[in-house]
Formats: sequence, C-alpha cells, structure tokens
Amino acid sequence: MYARISPTKVRHFTALVQGMTASQGLEQLRFLPNRGAKFLEKVLQSAVANAEDRGARSPASLKIAEARVDMGPSFKRVWPRGRGRADMLQKKFAHIHVALEAPELS
Repeated sequence: MYARISPTKVRHFTALVQGMTASQGLEQLRFLPNRGAKFLEKVLQSAVANAEDRGARSPASLKIAEARVDMGPSFKRVWPRGRGRADMLQKKFAHIHVALEAPELS
C-alpha cells in the first residue's frame, strides 16, 4: 500500500510488530496515537483478511513474517524562495509491505 507519509515515520512501528502474531500486532498498533501506526494497522488488517480468504483457519495463528517500509514515488513541487529563486519540495510516499506466515497453509 502506498501511504502519503514519509517512510521513516512508519519504520519505527514495523520493528515493533515484526515476529508477533497478527492479533498481537493489531492490538499493539491500535493504541498508538501516531499516523504511521494507523497506516501499518490498516495494511496488517488487509493482510489478515487476505489470509483468511485464502484458507487460513484462525487469525490468531498467523504470524508476521516480514514487515518493511520502502520509499514510494514522490510528488515534486516548487517552493518559491526569496529573490526570484525556487527550491524543490518533495512530498514523499511510503510503500508498506506486510507478509504473514500461516502454519496450516505451509
């Protein structure tokens, strides 16, 4: 998922939930007030729903195998400066990946 937030603001939370079960990770992210945690929670909920659709028996058995945040595309805007100059302003996107491991599907 591409999210309109800097990747560094989301990476803190991927280290927090990596290796947990999916339900523990969702509980951990639910009570964090940061925007990055909300985006990661949304992606994790989507991954759990996809796993259930593909035949996983219970979401409690799903384990977060990999969670990473890469740089996505960025909007480039011109920011006017003094004396007729201009600077480039980059509005960054984060590309959030979450991979789950289901023991009964393996």
